[in-house]
Amino acid sequence: MDSITQIALGAAVGEAVAGRQLGRRALLWGAVCGTMPDLDVFIPLGDAVRDFTYHRSASHSLFVLAALTPIVVWLILKFHPATAEQRRRWFALVYLVFATHVLLDSFTVYGTQIFWPVITTPMTWSTIFIIDPLYTLPLLAGITAAIISARRSSWGHIANTIGLVLSTGYLMWTLAAKLHVEQIAHNALQQQNITGIQILTTPAPFNSLLWRILAVDDSHYYEGFYSVLDDNSMVSFEQYPRNIELIEPLRDSWPVQRLRWFTKNFFAAGLVAENIVITDLRMGFEPEYVFRFKVGEIANPHAHPAPVERISGIRSFERLRLVWQRIWNPQAALQLTH
Repeated sequence: MDSITQIALGAAVGEAVAGRQLGRRALLWGAVCGTMPDLDVFIPLGDAVRDFTYHRSASHSLFVLAALTPIVVWLILKFHPATAEQRRRWFALVYLVFATHVLLDSFTVYGTQIFWPVITTPMTWSTIFIIDPLYTLPLLAGITAAIISARRSSWGHIANTIGLVLSTGYLMWTLAAKLHVEQIAHNALQQQNITGIQILTTPAPFNSLLWRILAVDDSHYYEGFYSVLDDNSMVSFEQYPRNIELIEPLRDSWPVQRLRWFTKNFFAAGLVAENIVITDLRMGFEPEYVFRFKVGEIANPHAHPAPVERISGIRSFERLRLVWQRIWNPQAALQLTH
């Protein structure tokens, strides 16, 4: 999730765990710990594919964060030695903030290696977009109330708890919506004789009403949209080539293997000038995608590996207006893909 949401969640969890005992210090350190796992983005790992695929690995592991918790608590007590009698509560605060951070990230489509190094497969439940105001706003309201209330006053603590309950309830709503959309997706693809595929459903930007349905087979990918407000279960799909043959000569290349694994096969290949590019199809929608990587070049006339580069994509704010229209109007679906 975005940094503001993770800071808000950390502060809210910190206040819920220890606000009555530690006052605003619980909010402060909850916010700090809420952003700590994401600091790995500032560590260069060698190339764009490594930076992309090792983010949310060790730094988001429940095991690594459990080992880090005593160090963080020791540091906190250096700042607040008078709270030493609350050591156990500090331990609970720090680890629960860490754990809720990485679990929330697992609800996005990017993927989070929460069991690293025992299991390195990223968890990608894909029920919430990385920025969703309906999840974040209750948290912000709750921690604001806690900040302005007196330490021993109960109304700020109650407001914070309500904010946590509302945001968690919204997260459960996204899970229920996803289960509904997945059933719709399977039925629609079957009715259109699109078989032998993998399916991914993920919410469109900034909401949980409109969902993108992505399906891939060996040679093509299919994209459709469904709003939970649609009055029928019909889904129109557009078909696009995956161009897998472009990367076949590069199949033993580490960046290619790594991207195939990390995207869980939801990728396509293409040419940009003479560059062979792999696109992560999970984040974005046609033709605008967030993560695209140069992995090879065409020369004389064969493909060969090349230094990895991230390819910038085109961003259009007009798309957001079309997403909003599609939530309410099924006839707007084709506007998203053309």
